[in-house]
Amino acid sequence: MTPRIEHIDDRKLVGLRIRTSMDKQATFRLFSTFMPRRREPENRLNANTYSVEIYDADLAFHTFTPATEFEKWAAVEVKAFGILPEDMEALTIPAGTYAVFLYKGLAKDFAKTAQYIYGTWLPQSKYELDSRPHFEIMSPAYRPDDPNAEEEIWVPVREK
Repeated sequence: MTPRIEHIDDRKLVGLRIRTSMDKQATFRLFSTFMPRRREPENRLNANTYSVEIYDADLAFHTFTPATEFEKWAAVEVKAFGILPEDMEALTIPAGTYAVFLYKGLAKDFAKTAQYIYGTWLPQSKYELDSRPHFEIMSPAYRPDDPNAEEEIWVPVREK
């Protein structure tokens, strides 16, 4: 699995967020709340959905465990922030370089791919993690229970 390396400008997102951990398994609940409302934000750029993870700035990834808490967003990209729908918030993903992986498979099997990205690819690459949001982009056709589902995994990186 070889990523493409891409530099992006700031991206503006509008959505819902929670504080969670892998142990808490709150992602399903977050997306169950967001998906029926995903068309509410003004100025949407496209029909894709973002799943965003923001880790604490002082987190050393070698200490990450299933109990490590982080901020999780379900969001859509917008051209500009307009009037925010009730209970939704704005998030700007800052410009930077990302390693972009294409994942195909069931959502429940994603952990194996994450282990490869962070445990094999990253240490062997010329990159290290950068302290910016991690995110996944899913098309409107995405279904977590579809073995042919595809999503892009965006990992913030900088050269070592």
